[in-house]
Amino acid sequence: MNTTKPFESADPIEDPSALMENALIAEFLKQKGYTHEDLKKLPNELVEKLMKEASQYASLKMEEVQARAHLVKELHDDATALEK
Repeated sequence: MNTTKPFESADPIEDPSALMENALIAEFLKQKGYTHEDLKKLPNELVEKLMKEASQYASLKMEEVQARAHLVKELHDDATALEK
């Protein structure tokens, strides 16, 4: 008798990059005085402008995080090489 739960009932695994991007977009909107809920009440032109700016902001921040992670990895690799 099979007592395992069907795979479909499992929670989907979130993409960490997508979670970070969504958080950065929410951060940008908050800095501008908006929430995602507020966007539903705004004119489409303003929503498009805000989301374009928010997306650019998130992309730049994610690139910054990746660059810093790369630098930390290089520093760690250099330090490891010195220990040998």
